[in-house]
Amino acid sequence: MLPKENRIAKEKDFEKIFKGGASFKENFLILKIISNNSQINRFGFVISKKVSKNAVVRNRIKRQLSELVKLQKDKIKKGFDGVFIILPGLENKDFWELEEILKNLFKKAKLIVQEILNG
Repeated sequence: MLPKENRIAKEKDFEKIFKGGASFKENFLILKIISNNSQINRFGFVISKKVSKNAVVRNRIKRQLSELVKLQKDKIKKGFDGVFIILPGLENKDFWELEEILKNLFKKAKLIVQEILNG
């Protein structure tokens, strides 16, 4: 799970991102981002009952995405708020497919710090 300082919880923060954020889509996942003028990144997750009527499934997807974001945290540029919108179809993906989708989404949004390739 993401640390508390890296989570978006307030409704007004979600609204600000939805109104002024840039959107990027990859497979069944949408990322809306906006600059937050600080040195930390914060992320939130939105998943509707259209994805699954079962709360266990919806919460599992949020936990998996949260863990993947946490693993990528050091590679992401600082100073952004982002909201992941999960679309129907993502519930059929396994953890490794989610990881690839998330990495591609971060690359599209140009949030990944360029890594120096060895060899």
